[in-house]
Amino acid sequence: MLLPVHNGASTLDHCLTSIAGQTLAQYEIVLVDDGSTDSTALIATAYAKGDRRLRVLRLPHVGLVRALNYGLSQAKAPLIARMDADDWMAPARLAAQLEASRRWPECTVVGSRVRAWPESALTGGMREYLVWQNSCMSAQDMAADIFLESPLTHPSTLYNRAAVMAAGGYRHGPYPEDYELWLRLHALGHRFAKLQASLLHWRQSGGSLSRRDPRYSRDAFDRLRAHYLCSYLRRRGVRSLVIWGAGRKTRRRAAHLLRFGFTIEAWIDIDPRKVGNVINGARVVTPSWLRARYGRSAVLVYVATHGARQQIARYLEFIGLVRGSDFWLIG
Repeated sequence: MLLPVHNGASTLDHCLTSIAGQTLAQYEIVLVDDGSTDSTALIATAYAKGDRRLRVLRLPHVGLVRALNYGLSQAKAPLIARMDADDWMAPARLAAQLEASRRWPECTVVGSRVRAWPESALTGGMREYLVWQNSCMSAQDMAADIFLESPLTHPSTLYNRAAVMAAGGYRHGPYPEDYELWLRLHALGHRFAKLQASLLHWRQSGGSLSRRDPRYSRDAFDRLRAHYLCSYLRRRGVRSLVIWGAGRKTRRRAAHLLRFGFTIEAWIDIDPRKVGNVINGARVVTPSWLRARYGRSAVLVYVATHGARQQIARYLEFIGLVRGSDFWLIG
């Protein structure tokens, strides 16, 4: 198990107690203390004295990505379960994921459904994400929708250490390191699995990195998705795009794709005030245009509203397009 910690004293005891309560007895915990200045080291050391499965590694404050890679390099087990110091896991988590990794050896990463808490800290966007994440279950669905959102909650996962290290481990950059890893593994042909049970209780906090670090901003996600999406489409021989959504926000986000040399064949919108306009040399058309004109262009749906997005997906499937092959939902 890989557990990086920076100033996690207020929650670490709860986390380690949940790990100690696992039904699986044989595991190691590689706790990387990333230069904590609170009592994290004292708490971790006290636990280690009573449980030889816990190894405490101390670093100067180097940041999450370097702490993850260092812990990954020091781990001895072939399978790595991720965990964060402010979360806690269900007692059967490790046993269930170990069994799943044996049942699905073709899957590099095995995640689970998650429960977020406390309820009072959940934003509307987080609630919507959790509903989607906990319903995106199969390897096929996770691959088809990987450009929509991160299909796996990082601290819920167990993965093949050798495969992740061969892929280059974690990368530091202006993007979320976990989502970048999933996109990179997907690009390399790796498959993901997810268990039906909610095996991780995922703490929500206003001070979490995902809410205050620019690496988790909307623009950071857009740039990251565009990089991997364009690389993926080029490998499939796609050179032109049909963009569903012609609003200002969509045009700004689609601009990332143009920098990779793609052209836009058409924009689709249902707003009669926009239909007929020309944007970047391509006309805004109605959805019915696809029935007669759709060819080799990839259809990218940038509509953000969840209900509308699903209606669009059903329409595209109704006219014969395949999700994850002919069209993609983009977050």
